[in-house]
Amino acid sequence: MIESWVINDDSLVPVSSEAVPEALRSRIGSGQLETWLTSSSGRLLAFVTNTERVMVMLLEDEGDPGEHAVDPGAQGSSDGFVLSNGQDDEYPDEDTVPIGEAFGLVKQIVGTGSWPADARWVVDR
Repeated sequence: MIESWVINDDSLVPVSSEAVPEALRSRIGSGQLETWLTSSSGRLLAFVTNTERVMVMLLEDEGDPGEHAVDPGAQGSSDGFVLSNGQDDEYPDEDTVPIGEAFGLVKQIVGTGSWPADARWVVDR
C-alpha cells in the first residue's frame, strides 16, 4: 500500500500527488514559506522556500536527520527561507533546488514514497 500524505496544519484529508504542487503554490502565495507533510507511516516531508529555491527534506520520523535534495555545482547561497517561527535561514544553493524542480520532487514523493530516479539528494544520517 502506498502511503497517504497530509499537509500539517491544514486538514486531515490526504493530499494527492496531482494536487500537492498547487497546494504548495497557494501556501506560498499566502506567505507560508514552510510546509510540512506527514505520511500515514509517520514519515515527514519538508518544503521550505524563499520563492526561488527550496530545501526539500525527507525524514523517517521526527528525530531522523533525514535526507535532502541537492543541486551539485550550484554556486553561492540564498537567504529568505522564513520558517513558521519567524527564523530566517540562509542555505548554500547546492543544498537547495530551484522551485520548479522542488514541486516535481514533492509530487513524486507524495505519489510513490520515493525520490524520482533522476533526483539528486544526500543522506544526512
